[in-house]
Amino acid sequence: MVSPILRSKASLGSNKEPSDQELAQPIIDMLPRLHVLVIGPGLGRDEVTQRQVKAVVQAARNYDPPVPMVLDADALWLIQTDPDLIKGYPECILTPNVVEFGRLAKACGMDDLDNDPTTNCQKLAEILGGVCIIQKGPVDYISQGKDTTISDFKGGLKRAGGQGDTLTGSLGTFLGWRACYHEGLWDVGEEPMSRPETLLVAAFAGSAITRECSRRAFAKKARALQASDLTEEVHDSYLALIGEPTDKVDKSAAHI
Repeated sequence: MVSPILRSKASLGSNKEPSDQELAQPIIDMLPRLHVLVIGPGLGRDEVTQRQVKAVVQAARNYDPPVPMVLDADALWLIQTDPDLIKGYPECILTPNVVEFGRLAKACGMDDLDNDPTTNCQKLAEILGGVCIIQKGPVDYISQGKDTTISDFKGGLKRAGGQGDTLTGSLGTFLGWRACYHEGLWDVGEEPMSRPETLLVAAFAGSAITRECSRRAFAKKARALQASDLTEEVHDSYLALIGEPTDKVDKSAAHI
């Protein structure tokens, strides 16, 4: 379902411009029904749209309980202009590529990056107060400021524009399941993982799934690969890397 609730300068026309809160209110009203927000793909940089999104992010992090978020693409541009918007919000995953990471690091006062990407990723995540960062590249560096892991699953040899949408969608799913985990909907044993630990796990899982989708899609389409080809590989990639609880799978529907 699609709700046409994001506004732009053009959509307002010559009418009186509403406040940021008024712009964001239709989305804010939906927060009680949402497990996670994925912001950025296809967003654009229209001034009115960006103001609306900024108000939504502020409301989501102040909501009780706070709403987990994945920020990508033009949402990263918004964070670059105002890092305080998500600073200290440990329910957030950022997915910058190398160029976006450099811009964000500079905006946070990291003018000189080390030669070690692992150090850079963890340092920036720490500066941002525990936000989880997936620094995309030939391998993905993932850190929430306390721990750092590397996702080096083999990917495809071509990167198509829009491929990051597979990552953001996967992350949104895993963050939704993470919320269920911490709500106690599953039996997790006597020593459940902390929220920073599960944030890192969700980020790693999303990265791994995306890289495996890329590898499988490239094996089939080679240089003709498009970003949409990764979608066809999500199911098999998930089964290969994570799988289903075998005692609960309906065998008759296993391949549907």
